[in-house]
Amino acid sequence: MAREIDVRGLSCPQPVLQVRNAIRKGEFPIVALTDSVTACENMRRAAEAEGLCAVVEESGDEFRLRIDKQ
Repeated sequence: MAREIDVRGLSCPQPVLQVRNAIRKGEFPIVALTDSVTACENMRRAAEAEGLCAVVEESGDEFRLRIDKQ
């Protein structure tokens, strides 16, 4: 079961901090839900900096970022 993090409505750096916390705990796969392009890109970059695979799905005004080990 994926670890879901709902960061909709939160401004940076909170989304990135929550994702990094889940990464440190090894809670894979991680699915982050956001309504901000900036937060989505920042979370994606943070995951990729850790050597993880990050895939973004866009649905209307919301984004779903799935983070997993490669």
